[in-house]
Amino acid sequence: MIYVGMDLTGSISYFGSPSAKDRMAADLAEHRLDLTARKQILWESDTATDAEVRAMEIKLIRELHANDPAIGYNLTPRL
Repeated sequence: MIYVGMDLTGSISYFGSPSAKDRMAADLAEHRLDLTARKQILWESDTATDAEVRAMEIKLIRELHANDPAIGYNLTPRL
């Protein structure tokens, strides 16, 4: 399962929005005996505006199908 998120603060500990965390926690509880968590930076920019970062997040969610419940935890944009 994947989650695509944006971090405008540069926080290394960012792992998703509260709604995504609830869905991830339920899934993790089910698979708690074999769990690997990984954070991968898919895109970064020192000059992008907040709007550009949000647009890239949506683009990546769609490209990776992270809003498909069988693949990812993203709730928006809806399929």
